[in-house]
Amino acid sequence: MGRDILKEYNVNIEDVEKEVEEIMGDEDTKKEVESKYYDSIQNFEIGAILKGRVLSVLGDNVIVDCGYKSEGMVPKSEFDDPSEIKTGEEVEVLLEALEDDSGLIKLSKRKANRIRGWERVIEKYKEGDIITGRVTRKIKGGLLVDMGVPIFLPASQIDVKPPGDIARYIGEEVTCKILKIDEARQNIVVSRRKLIEEDREKKKKELLAEIEVGQVRKGVVKNIADFGAFIDLGGLDGLLHITDMSWGRISHPSEILAIDDEVEVKILDVDKEKEKVALGLKQKTENPWLYIEERYPVGSRVKGQVVNIMSYGAFVKLETGIEGLVHISEMSWTRRINHPSEMVAIGDTVEVVVLKIDREKEEISLSIKQTEINPWTVIEEKYPPGTRVKGRVRNLTNYGAFIEIEEGVDGLLHISDMSWAKKVGHPSEIVKKGDKIEAVVLSVDREKKRVALGLKQLSDDPWIKEIPERFKVGDVVKGKVTKLTNFGAFLELDKGIEGLLHISELSNEKVNNPADIVNIGDELEVRIIRIEPEARKIGLSLKKLSNSTEEKTQITSLSSPDTEQSPDKTQDTTEKEMSIPDVQ
Repeated sequence: MGRDILKEYNVNIEDVEKEVEEIMGDEDTKKEVESKYYDSIQNFEIGAILKGRVLSVLGDNVIVDCGYKSEGMVPKSEFDDPSEIKTGEEVEVLLEALEDDSGLIKLSKRKANRIRGWERVIEKYKEGDIITGRVTRKIKGGLLVDMGVPIFLPASQIDVKPPGDIARYIGEEVTCKILKIDEARQNIVVSRRKLIEEDREKKKKELLAEIEVGQVRKGVVKNIADFGAFIDLGGLDGLLHITDMSWGRISHPSEILAIDDEVEVKILDVDKEKEKVALGLKQKTENPWLYIEERYPVGSRVKGQVVNIMSYGAFVKLETGIEGLVHISEMSWTRRINHPSEMVAIGDTVEVVVLKIDREKEEISLSIKQTEINPWTVIEEKYPPGTRVKGRVRNLTNYGAFIEIEEGVDGLLHISDMSWAKKVGHPSEIVKKGDKIEAVVLSVDREKKRVALGLKQLSDDPWIKEIPERFKVGDVVKGKVTKLTNFGAFLELDKGIEGLLHISELSNEKVNNPADIVNIGDELEVRIIRIEPEARKIGLSLKKLSNSTEEKTQITSLSSPDTEQSPDKTQDTTEKEMSIPDVQ
């Protein structure tokens, strides 16, 4: 090699050999000196690495003597510490170009360092080896790690889970495994993830070999889902289900855990074949239901906090892990509750009575209303029959009106107890919803929680004395048509007193519809043909208004209980015509 270099630079090899021969007579010494001499002459080819010596620092450049006829120039920034550059210091540089316009050769220390570093790496490491370096910067697709030369750490190989912002690794030292060395391109690809996976696999095998049900182990929360949390036990993740986190109520695991929390858990189950582990947090403490009957005996009064409300009731927390249900039916003795939120709200502190405990099902039945006296136990004493009460019409039905006589206590005013003489077809004819009225208590049924009220009982029964005295069969009276039915028309003879003008008594001719003869509001003069005090009915006739005295006498005799019935066909027909339907 030395001879080739001498030829390239037009050095006379014979002169060199003669000079060496004169200096060295010994053959071995001659060869050694000759080798050193040839090696001292550097290869000044572009791209060659040369040895040089620092001559001086000139501005932003360093002047280096490489043994060439001209000195070389290296940018000051390519030195590790420009302030420590010393004259006479030996350096290795890469020859980038021969003499330029300034007469100097262009050198690069950085490129020489990179080549030497690459050579050292290739010599020292192979694929599969472990290396450590410092992350220098983020590039497209990953990170650059400095280990004497820049090596590539892909983003997908940084960690076993998505690393997020990989820029946070800049400046950190990382240990990686060499995946690939490309000598042609001077490129090395490494993986940090591979090392983590191998380490976890090793730890997992060790963990599965020693883990047992009942053990308490430390772990780190790695992930949180709606159904629970995954805990890294050191090589293997175990599932901590939401139902095993607390004896109390929790809606989501994040209420008690956060990612990267260190927790101590109990091993509930291990499937070594499937590599699955079930964990428990609440099992580290005693089940609060174990001695529940002793702490909350049936019938005892306790206070708790409303923690949840459903359509059927409210859940009350008595202590951590102990909740009882107050059913909607156990919220009030008297109030009609459509939804529990009408009585309680989440966060309320309430007093309850323990009704029932089922330790196996971990259920407690509670009651709010039983902390108070049941008003129905004293309802008979408070409202004996005959008591006059005032109330508000709360609701109307076809058969009557419900009157609220106190909060939550309603009495039924039946349609039959609204008027002595008027035939009431619907409660709205007498009262309206929201009306404040006075009524009389007729009866109380404590077991069925019913109070019967009467409106007509506020006054005397006119059928006992007033009506029999004022009206007689055969009398001609005036009345106003108040109602039409398919069987006749009702006439108001006086306030609260009505009579029925049957369809058969409207005309001597057949009538199909009472509206063909009379209308509501018409004032008519009619004859009373029947009075029935027990049935509370008055029969009226329009067609008999102009009948003869003989007919009147016949009608009078028919109304008398002492008169014998005639077998005459005409009399049977008259009886049928005068029958008054019960429209009650």
